[in-house]
This record gives sequence, structure tokens and C-alpha cells, in this order.
Amino acid sequence: MKTEIIKGALTLKVDMIATLTLALLLLFLGNYLRKKVNFFERFCIPAPVIGGLLFSILALVLKQSNVITITMDTTFQSPFMIAFFTTIGLGASFGLVKKGGKPLVIYWVLCCILAVAQNAIGVSLAKLVGIHPVLGVMMGAVSMEGGHGAAAAFGPMAEGLGVASATTVAVAAATFGLISGGLIGGPIAKYLIDKYDLKPTEAEELAGESYKEAAGISEKANVTSSIFLLQLAVITVCMTIGSMASAWITKETGAALPGYVGAMFTAVIFRNINDQFKIVKLDLYTIDLIGDVCLGVFLSMALMTLKLWELSNLAGPMIVVLMGQVIFMLLYTIFIVFKALGKDFDAAVMAAGMAGHGLGATPNAIANMGTVTEKYGPSTKAFLIVPLVGAFLIDLIGIPNIVWFINYFK
Repeated sequence: MKTEIIKGALTLKVDMIATLTLALLLLFLGNYLRKKVNFFERFCIPAPVIGGLLFSILALVLKQSNVITITMDTTFQSPFMIAFFTTIGLGASFGLVKKGGKPLVIYWVLCCILAVAQNAIGVSLAKLVGIHPVLGVMMGAVSMEGGHGAAAAFGPMAEGLGVASATTVAVAAATFGLISGGLIGGPIAKYLIDKYDLKPTEAEELAGESYKEAAGISEKANVTSSIFLLQLAVITVCMTIGSMASAWITKETGAALPGYVGAMFTAVIFRNINDQFKIVKLDLYTIDLIGDVCLGVFLSMALMTLKLWELSNLAGPMIVVLMGQVIFMLLYTIFIVFKALGKDFDAAVMAAGMAGHGLGATPNAIANMGTVTEKYGPSTKAFLIVPLVGAFLIDLIGIPNIVWFINYFK
């Protein structure tokens, strides 16, 4: 680390090792605060979001007070980000669709429609309030269905295409979405259950599998160095091939395709080929563990380097776009999702789940459904289908949809 005077301002330059160290420390701080502050726990705010945002707020105060400007070397952010999306791809087995049956397919299609609709709403309202349409995409499926992970990943892509403040807008929108999704999910289900006098029906529930069991992720595992290294090798091979494929597609077509998109789909292809031919033994517990670590580090690093001062001129337009997304989610879950899923108790619980991960993240969906079922009774079907789609399957359609919208409106 070193200090310099740049354009008359004292600037602290943090090297890549110190940046990684700070990201990890902020991740631990976020975990600590999440346990201590009920608000963070209630709305399922991720630990890297808490720690990263607190630091970016501190950096904003120091900069605006002309005390010091902090710049960081985020070299490690990209490989951690690509690795995370690769682990998502390795979890997306098409065999999962068979486990959930027809209701899962319907829910998946509804989520795909939602992703397209969120981008269309974001672009339309962005044009209405006079900001770049790609910022509307950042406040659409990127931050709503995609959450903080997609926000931190697609923001730099949009900025690389000349859309200023894209990352900051996307992350701020994702934070708004987390809170909104946690607030409206329970009331949606309560309204539907009370209006139609719905009760849980055991006959309609599946075999009692949790979504992790259905996905093949064991709750217990004996992680050895050889097992860990094999999974890491699979991940890095998929990362390499996928990044090369993305670069080739970008060169041949001119369309911007980030390396993590190619890596994720390479991992999807490998996972489903491997399911058939058993090329290597995948340990999904270890892969899930690696994914959690990579997400925590890359998200912490992305949020602690946010330029929050860029939001000052965008606050008004953002409120318009984001309120539009919340209103649409209310109408969509009540009048479309609930009816399409069968207008029964499970459908009401899944509507609450969609509000959670459709505006925030899968933990929000699980928290929403947990609150509803604690009061009204169990829904095994909802707890299998919603996390499987929200955590694994939605990205197979959601990410290409986002890439198309960004390239079309750039």
C-alpha cells in the first residue's frame, strides 16, 4: 500500500493482496453483524453485502470530506467471480427437472417470463425517466432475479460498454430488492390463503426430499485434499474452456459475452455429460462449498469498491424503476403465478417464494416460505421446487436474457 497526491487529493492505493485481505476481513465483519443485528437476519442480507457496503459508505464519507480517496486493486475479483458461476453450472443437472415434475417446469417457465418482463419494465421505465436503458436492465433481471451476484458481475460488463455507474446502480437495486422481496412475500401468501381458504394437502406433496437432497448436495461430507483438488480441477478446466469460448463468440459476433457466462454453460454441459458417462466423481458438497467461498470473496470485493457518490443524480429515476418492479411482482404473483400453479396451498406458498427470489435471492424465498408454512402448515413441494429453480435452473435462461438485453440496448 502507498499514498500519493492525485489531482490535489490524498489517495491511498491498496495492492491486490491487501485488497483480498480487506475483502476477507469485511466478510467476517458482515457475518458477525448479521448475527447481532436482527434487521440483517430478517431480510437475509448476505454477509459480504453488509461488510462491503459499510466499507464503501466509509470510503464515500472520506472522499466527500476530502480526507482521502481509496483505490484498490481488484485483480482477484474476476477469477473468484468466474469460479462462482462455474459452480452454479455444475449444479444444474437436467435430472433435477424430472425430480420436480410438471410443477417444476411450470414454475421454471414462470421465472423465465419474469426475467424477460423485469428487463422490459426496467428498459421502458428507464427511457421514461431519461436514463440509459442499460441502467434499466441493471434494475431489471440483473439485480432483481439475479441478485447481488449478477449485479456485481454484469455491472462491470455494462460499464465496459460505456454505461457509467452501472455496477453501483445494480448493487443498490439488488439491496432494495432483497428488502422488498422479504417484505411482500409473506403478505402475498397470506392474502391468497385467506381469500381462497386454502389448506395444505399432504397428497400433493412430493417424497419429502429437501432441495439440497434433490440436487445431490449432501449435508455431510468428508472433504479431503484429493477430493477438493479434483473438484477444483473440474472447476478451473470449465472456467478456462468457457472463457475461451466466450472470447471466441465475442470476436466472431461482436456481441459482448463475459467469460463467466461461457464458463457457466461449459459447466452445465460437462455436468450433464458426466451424469451419463461418469467421467469423474463430482462431490457436490465440495463444489457447493467452493461456490460459497468464491461468492463471498468476490461479492465482498465488488461491494467495498462501489463508487456510491455516483448515485446522487440517479436516486429519483431509480425509485421510479424499482417501485415499478415491486408493483409488477405483486400483480404477477397474485394474478398469474398463483393461478398457473393450480390455485392451491402449494401455489400460494410458491408465490411467496417467487417474490423472495424474484426480487432478492433464494434465501429470501426460503425465509418467506418458512414464515408462511410455520403459520399455515407444510408444503414440501414448494420447498423442493422454488430453491431448485431459484438457485440453479433460472440462470440457464436468465443470464442469456440479460446478455441479449444489454447488447441490444447498449
